[in-house]
Amino acid sequence: MDTLTPAQRSDCMRKIKSHNTRPELIVRSICHQLGYRFRLGRKDLPGTPDLVFPRLKLCIFVHGCFWHRHSGCRYSYTPKTNVDFWIEKFLKNVRRDKLASDALESAGWKVEVVWECEVRDLESLKPRLAGVLKSQDL
Repeated sequence: MDTLTPAQRSDCMRKIKSHNTRPELIVRSICHQLGYRFRLGRKDLPGTPDLVFPRLKLCIFVHGCFWHRHSGCRYSYTPKTNVDFWIEKFLKNVRRDKLASDALESAGWKVEVVWECEVRDLESLKPRLAGVLKSQDL
């Protein structure tokens, strides 16, 4: 049973941001520190990637583990109420992510996904991003 009224729940859900999230800002900061410049949320590309490196033909998505179902992650749980709704919602998100990724790759773009939980470990995220960016910068 939900402890919030429908109006309170709606207000909580409305406050969840889709752009300029903390994980996204951290990834942007790391890429900028590494000396790479990028564009944000190009709507002309499938899936509207969070960071786009046009010269490198690289798109980076910063996905929340909960919303995008990071496999095996402790943050990727399913709520106990209204389970059917949530399962359907998560399936649609994953399907949409796959379609966007496939469309970008077929158009010649490299796609990289950074998960929300990876942002918590900056010591391993920085070298990973540096490797991805340098491998495309050849």
